[in-house]
Amino acid sequence: MFRSTTGISVIKSSCAGLGLLLTATLSLNAQAQVVSFNGSLGAKSALLLIDGEPRTVPVGETVRGVKLLSLADAQAVVEIKGRRVNLVLGASPGRVGDGAAAANTGRKIVLSSGHGGHFTTVGNINGHSTQFLVDTGATAISISQSEAERMGLRYREGRRTMTQTANGIIPAYALMLDTVRIGDVEVRGIEAIVVPSQMSHVLLGNSFLTRFQMKRDNDVLTLDLRY
Repeated sequence: MFRSTTGISVIKSSCAGLGLLLTATLSLNAQAQVVSFNGSLGAKSALLLIDGEPRTVPVGETVRGVKLLSLADAQAVVEIKGRRVNLVLGASPGRVGDGAAAANTGRKIVLSSGHGGHFTTVGNINGHSTQFLVDTGATAISISQSEAERMGLRYREGRRTMTQTANGIIPAYALMLDTVRIGDVEVRGIEAIVVPSQMSHVLLGNSFLTRFQMKRDNDVLTLDLRY
């Protein structure tokens, strides 16, 4: 387990309750309304981001013109102005209706905190799916050796180094990742380290986070790509 200056440690969490926002956009009165599925609270309510505002919406109820029709298997079906939209955690942005513009333009990531105030999301490294945990105290993206092997990363060809963990200083491999992608936001050439420690998530450290302008508003974290 890693220890960071922010006090964030690796935890196990349910992807069904957290994760990346899938964005669906509808043209409403010549103005697009953005609805994102951020997670489920049990089987009866969904956490939706409606025009940037997090709202808890029970199945069958309508909030700000968005009605939650059903919720199952990390998918939420909503209805807006008579149109149905299927929202899926971790999928690419959806588009519904003529003239609708996707909310995610490839430069913004929006996450909400889950258990313990941690921000987690699904994404991929070099095209391989994985789970991330935001850790502002980690210098670089940190990957367990077993996860690196599962993704086929050739980390042993990287530079040998040492890193500090809760169990002391341990050997690690430093390497450059070709791509790190969350939703439709992709960043290239990101430094990472691979360590023998077991971790439930890949730590999304500052080698990735410093590429973004970070803003936290209560339980919502927004990352805007700088360059």
